[in-house]
Amino acid sequence: MGVERVKRKPIHLAAHFPGVNNTTVWTDPSSGSQIEFDSFVHLARTAERGLFDFFFLAEGLRLREHRGQIYDLDVVGRPDTFTVLAALAAVTERIGLTGTINTTFNEPFEVARQFATLDHLSGGRAGWNIVTSSDAFTGANFRRGGFLSHADRYVRAEEFLTAARKFWDSWDSDAVVADVDAGVYVDPARIHSVEYRSSQFDVRGYATLPAGPQGHPVLLQAGDSDEGRSFGARNADALFTLHGSLEDGRRYYADVKGRARASGRDPEQLKVFPAATFVLGDSADEARDKARHIREQQVSPATAIAMVEQVWGRELSDYDPDGPLPDFDPVVESNITQGRVRHGDPIAVARKWRQRAEAQNLSIRELIIAVTSREQFVGTATHIADEIDRYIQADACDGFILVPHLTPHGLDEFVDKVVPLLQERGAYRTEYTGQTLKEHLAG
Repeated sequence: MGVERVKRKPIHLAAHFPGVNNTTVWTDPSSGSQIEFDSFVHLARTAERGLFDFFFLAEGLRLREHRGQIYDLDVVGRPDTFTVLAALAAVTERIGLTGTINTTFNEPFEVARQFATLDHLSGGRAGWNIVTSSDAFTGANFRRGGFLSHADRYVRAEEFLTAARKFWDSWDSDAVVADVDAGVYVDPARIHSVEYRSSQFDVRGYATLPAGPQGHPVLLQAGDSDEGRSFGARNADALFTLHGSLEDGRRYYADVKGRARASGRDPEQLKVFPAATFVLGDSADEARDKARHIREQQVSPATAIAMVEQVWGRELSDYDPDGPLPDFDPVVESNITQGRVRHGDPIAVARKWRQRAEAQNLSIRELIIAVTSREQFVGTATHIADEIDRYIQADACDGFILVPHLTPHGLDEFVDKVVPLLQERGAYRTEYTGQTLKEHLAG
């Protein structure tokens, strides 16, 4: 009798089009446009060639400001999420199309209609990354700027999602009738009104189209706070997290899966996707050298000073990025940076940073490189495939959202070199077996 082979968890992968953030090296000569459609097409098609579950598009609703001026990394722009995803639906076939849409500055009817439309246009590949905000600075771009208290972010998100679901569910499955004599028509008797009143909404009306092929779009949620975890465990199909190390990932994974179970859900229906970067080399030394060069590109001297200013809450342009941190405490209340969250308690952060800088003899720039590094896979293709598989099998996550540092070609090498090795390990698909994003996540 043969030895029974242990079933291995499937590996799920997604691709993040990052726009501009502290991962992107848009100043690199090999970096392309952040707004031209060809860039979106190339990254999405590369991810589809690699049989990824979904393409993930972030969204920014206002250009950040620092010291009263537009932060230069934002100037390249960030197009509208729905427009880009709808266009990508026409030039891709199987990969999921997921976008970040804010529940604070939108309305349930509008978002429900847009995602139902995207689901129809894409044949069931739409996904919504739900984010919240109480940022009055961002809100100033909108009629209701700053109206929402921080404590009400997830109250509104929960009620927003409830209202959106009512719109998706308001057409019976047989509301669109195909008749031999009359052709295709809609039976008004099978369309139901939506009525929903809550602390945030007073909605009365009708959905203007039936739900898409998935019924509801796949729901992602990005939020690592206690409230965010609970909201995601109750509602999301997948969680997007920054918990990247193996041990942190295992703790987060166990926590949110437990919350899902406590909410009456099957924990297997909730997937966990940390963000991850990667650097490939033909040898370990080459990969480390490349990673060091990339981090130096990502954290320029000016960027290092700006990030210290965000914590200290005051201008520090006279400080040498290759010198030590300020020896005085930060300003607790400061609006030196708008559109970016400060790093928790600034005095506690400054104390922690000073301790690390002194212990490791780090300059300002060296410290910022160290403290802003995301969990990343650095090494040969074989090493990276082994590490990704190790995280999945150790229940640290169900997959990764890969964030390439270059747009749009940063994913090419991964798909060409790492994906075949994951397939050889027997835990990664060799073809798409489903048509919809929900089927990709379930497979």
